[in-house]
Amino acid sequence: MAEIIRMPRMSDTMEEGNIVEWLKQEGDEVEPGDILAEVETDKATMELESFHEGVLLHIGVKEGAVPVNSVIAVIGEEGEDYKAQLKEAQEDTDNKEESPEEDQEKKDSKDEEGTASKSEDDASSEDLEKMDQSKEDGQRIKASPLAKKMAEENDLSLNDIKGSGDQGRIVKRDIESHLENKKTKVAEPKDLSPKREKDEEMPVSQMRKTIARRLSESKFSAPHFYLTSTIDMQAAITAREKMNELTDTKISFNDLVVKASAMALRKHPMVNSSWLGDKIRKNAGINVGVAVAVEEGLLVPVIRDTDLKSLSQINQEVKEKAGKAREKKLSTEEMQGNTFTISNLGMFDIDEFTAIINPPDACILAVGTIQEVPVVKNGEISVGKQMKVTLSCDHRIVDGVTGAKFLQTVKALLEEPLRMIV
Repeated sequence: MAEIIRMPRMSDTMEEGNIVEWLKQEGDEVEPGDILAEVETDKATMELESFHEGVLLHIGVKEGAVPVNSVIAVIGEEGEDYKAQLKEAQEDTDNKEESPEEDQEKKDSKDEEGTASKSEDDASSEDLEKMDQSKEDGQRIKASPLAKKMAEENDLSLNDIKGSGDQGRIVKRDIESHLENKKTKVAEPKDLSPKREKDEEMPVSQMRKTIARRLSESKFSAPHFYLTSTIDMQAAITAREKMNELTDTKISFNDLVVKASAMALRKHPMVNSSWLGDKIRKNAGINVGVAVAVEEGLLVPVIRDTDLKSLSQINQEVKEKAGKAREKKLSTEEMQGNTFTISNLGMFDIDEFTAIINPPDACILAVGTIQEVPVVKNGEISVGKQMKVTLSCDHRIVDGVTGAKFLQTVKALLEEPLRMIV
C-alpha cells in the first residue's frame, strides 16, 4: 500500500511549513534517509527526510506554505494506483480542520442538494485531477510556442494581444497583426516625467510570522518596565586587550557582558525565573540566549550553563552558533531552554534601546555602544568610556528593586572584570 506523506511538525511552535524546493521529483526512487525537500519552518530551513522506500508517485504541493499534517506527497510502488487512498487522506485532513458548525452546515447542504451532492461524492479522483488542471489552464495565457517566441523577441506582452486561435489561443498571425498595427500608430510624445518606483509586497516568512506572534504575545501579556544603567568600561577595555594578547581566542565585549550577566543571574535567581501562569519557576540552570540578526529577523541560540563556562568557551560557542543561525542550520534544541536573553546593538552605534522580553524569560538585557564621554574624576574632567544597558523586566516576576540589584551586580563585574576570571 502506498504511504501518504504529511507535513511534519519540525519545531514546537510550528503551525505550517513553507516548501522551498523538492530535491526528489515524481518518478524518482526513494530510500529511507533520502532528503525529499527543503522546508522553511518558523525557525530555520530544514530537510524533509523520507522514512519509506519506493517511488515518489505524487507531489501534492510544489512550493509554498502548507499547514502541519497536510498531505504533501505519496510514496509507493511504481505504477501503483494511489488516487483513492490520496482522496481519502485529503478528506480526512479537511474533516479534522472543520469546526462542529461547519460539519452541520455541510450535512444540511448535502441533505438539500440530494442527488447533485451524491453525484459529486461519486466523482472519481481522475475527474478531480482534470478539474484542477482546467483551473490552472484558465489562469494562464494560451499561446503557441512560436507566438511566445515572437512576442519575446519583439518585447511584447501577451496580455495586450487578443488570440484568434481555438479558445482564444494566440498564434503567429496575431503577433504579426499586432506588430503591423503598432507600426501604423502615430508616435506618442515621450514621457519625460520622473519614474516613480512601485511599492513592493513581500510574502511573510514562517520565521517572521512566529516572531510577530510571540513578541506580540509577550509585549501585550507581560507588563514590561525598564531599568537603564551606565557602566564605566575603561577597566573592561584594558582587561580585554591584555587577555587578547595572551590567547588566540579574541574575547569580545559581548562575551564580557554575557559572562557578567550569567554570574549576576546566579546571585539574583528571580531574574532567572519563568512565568508559568499559576506559578513561577526558578530555573536551576543559567542558559543565556544571544539574539542574532538574520535576513528575516532574529534567532536566539542558547548558551547552556553559561555561568560555568570561561570567556573563551563563551566566545567560541557564540561564534559557532551565530554562524549556524545566519546559515539557518541551528537545530531546534540549540534554540530552546533559554532563561535570560541578551540583545546587543552596540556594534551598530546605537546608544541605548529597549528590547521586548523573549518568552518564557523574565528579563532581557539591551546593550548599547561604548561611547567616549566627558566624566568627572577626583574633581577633574577627563575622557571616559561608558556603555548603557537597559533591562526589560516582566513585572509579574521581577520588581524594580530586584532588577536594580541585578544591574548593580552586572555593573560591578564589568567595572572590575578580574572578578569574572578569578
